[in-house]
Amino acid sequence: MKKLVLALFIVLFANAISSQAQLVDFSNAHIHVTKELKSPYRETYIRLIQEEIKKRTELNLRVQDQSDAMPMIALAFATDQNLHGIPLPQLPKNSPAFAKEGYAFSIDIRTKRPILWLIGGDERGILYSLGEFFRKAHLSKNKIVVDKKYEVAVSPLYTIRGHQLGYRNTANSWDAWDPKQYEQYILDLALFGTNAIENIPMEDSPLGPHMKLSREEMNVKLSQICQNYGLDYWVWTPAVVDLADEAKFKQEVLKHAEFYKRTPKIDGVFFPGGDPGSNHPKYVLPFLKAISAALKSSHPAAGMWVSLQGFSDEEVNCFYEYLEKYQPNWLVGVVTGPSSPDLASTRFRLPKQYKHRHYPDITHTVRCQYPTENWDQAFALTEGREVSNPQPVYYAKIHQRFAHLTDGSIAYSDGVHDDINKVVWSQKSVDPSKDVREVLVDYARFFFGHQVSEKVADGILALERNWVGPVEENGGIETTFSYWTNLEMQHPTLKNNWRWQQLLLRAYYDTYIKRRKIREQKLEQQANLILAKASEIGVLQAMDMALAKVNEADNALENSEIRQKIITYCDALFTSIGLQTSVEKYRASGAERGAILDFIDYPLNNRWWLADEFEKIKKMPKVEDQLARIAVIANWENPGVGSFYDNVSDVAKGPRVTTRTDDGTDVLWEENGKSRRRLSSQLYQNFPKLTYVDLDPNAKYSIRISGYGEALLRVDGVRIAPTLYQKGMGEFKEFQLSPQYVRDGKIDISFDEPEESHLNWRQHSKVFDVWLLKN
Repeated sequence: MKKLVLALFIVLFANAISSQAQLVDFSNAHIHVTKELKSPYRETYIRLIQEEIKKRTELNLRVQDQSDAMPMIALAFATDQNLHGIPLPQLPKNSPAFAKEGYAFSIDIRTKRPILWLIGGDERGILYSLGEFFRKAHLSKNKIVVDKKYEVAVSPLYTIRGHQLGYRNTANSWDAWDPKQYEQYILDLALFGTNAIENIPMEDSPLGPHMKLSREEMNVKLSQICQNYGLDYWVWTPAVVDLADEAKFKQEVLKHAEFYKRTPKIDGVFFPGGDPGSNHPKYVLPFLKAISAALKSSHPAAGMWVSLQGFSDEEVNCFYEYLEKYQPNWLVGVVTGPSSPDLASTRFRLPKQYKHRHYPDITHTVRCQYPTENWDQAFALTEGREVSNPQPVYYAKIHQRFAHLTDGSIAYSDGVHDDINKVVWSQKSVDPSKDVREVLVDYARFFFGHQVSEKVADGILALERNWVGPVEENGGIETTFSYWTNLEMQHPTLKNNWRWQQLLLRAYYDTYIKRRKIREQKLEQQANLILAKASEIGVLQAMDMALAKVNEADNALENSEIRQKIITYCDALFTSIGLQTSVEKYRASGAERGAILDFIDYPLNNRWWLADEFEKIKKMPKVEDQLARIAVIANWENPGVGSFYDNVSDVAKGPRVTTRTDDGTDVLWEENGKSRRRLSSQLYQNFPKLTYVDLDPNAKYSIRISGYGEALLRVDGVRIAPTLYQKGMGEFKEFQLSPQYVRDGKIDISFDEPEESHLNWRQHSKVFDVWLLKN
């Protein structure tokens, strides 16, 4: 046995030595840069590598202009024959490193000193090779080591790989930034493969309370930053004036032309068709032709793009008829974003000479292009639209589904809360086959260090799983909480890192909300039991006792330590990155702009609704009417033996619902998210489908629906006439079923779509709750 243990130890020790031997030390290396790399890229890239290395290792690496005996970190073009007399590695003629934006990364240890080759097909290629170095190298105090076996040659698949970082008050963080913070963030994105930044430069709203520079100053700074790093600079410039007015048309053209003149660099102009703005394409297209001429006079290589957002079918047809008739050469391509025709039909309908760009919303969780799937209502109501939302697997799937229909993308964003999504999207745009977890390991190694990279990658994936399905059934939330609090304790040096702070905030917030929901739902169940005895104890006393029971949620000190930790991290994030998680405390521009601290105690039972309902009941003159309404409330979710209740948009309370809501939150967005309506009425589906089995074939059933507007009900495909049909918000509709429908012990319920195309989507008919009641 001892010999076996000794042999095992020798094998493990040998493997450890072998593994360690794969690492090549560049801690005392000199930096060598090809003379073909011209200004401003030469100065920018040298500063980049020196500063980023020093930040992570405290080492000051020197730049050497001639060959010496020290290890080399060599920056060169693929077309260079040698660097300071040292031949470059032999690359195949078809190597991706020769392509536009392509690069190669390899180590040569055959020479007297090791050489780390960072080779680019062009300036951006060298920049992306630097990104490969920082993502893969093991950097720690006074140490730079790289795996000698790691080598790669890459040519990005998609030519447009950008993110929108608009300097405006509605952003939840970067409106508080100075140019240095912007530059660092743009650099971080570039090192993960981003090649374009899009600004929102022409908004006329007042400056926000956190803005340190005027829009005009920051617009110029952002353009210059992109110029220095060799990145494309795009601008998002709508026209919100009436372009049918000739005077306003000319004035708007002049406004855009003047902006182009004072901007150092512009590569693309994105005009959002009808979002914002309500101009018909017959006015939009002549306007774009006019401003395109002004753009070319200032920036000859810049291109004009337009989206069809907000256009009606007639307006979309008008746009394509214009393209077919005039074939404008001033238009480069079409952008597809929220409220646009779908990506596939756009690509197939768009003439091939025009490019197609995706404008994906990877920043929002709800009321958006790609809402979070199967999201528990508790999260939707409290974490809201712009919470820290690392969803790497989800957005990788979206990229895989749509990217092939485009020439690339510039993603919509309104803050740093979606930082991980940006990185995953950029890396997938470089190489769609890239493994999501590998991207996360690279992300964690780059921002937190090699030692913790694997653990953080798994922790991020666990946070994404927190958001899948009912919180009551998700035991992973508590496990993830323990995992992250252990990391928090083990790595105190990361406490001031804003990316670290965001991840920990999410772990604490998810856990706090889960625990609150479970407790508050139990309190409501107890209150309903009290209401069920109203005829015995009296109407007024029953309501007082029930309200006191649900309001215990406001008085409890349970989980107060977690709540305080959330507040602490919100404070830290405001200090570190300007993240505004409260309207009152941090002067966020709006409640839905990531103000999660303002919703930390938003009710997760119906106590606000109950209080309002009880006031209405008190005004009823007849006791029997009071008792009848109390009975409805008490039995809302428990209609009795043989009867069924479904909240159609709550994943925990709709077991018979076969469809899922597209949006998991309060789409009505009343009272800035502080609606007092019953929780089930803050979500909806337009046309849900439900399936019931194991029904009593000899019983009589009726269907009750709570919703808004029309509810054109079908049972087993047959339209059913109502016996009660109230259309107001939260009012009831009732339908009596003929016994023929339940003879086989099962039914399917569906709804026809009413003709409501003339209405805003917020006014469309909705279904909240469905009851199948055994009479």
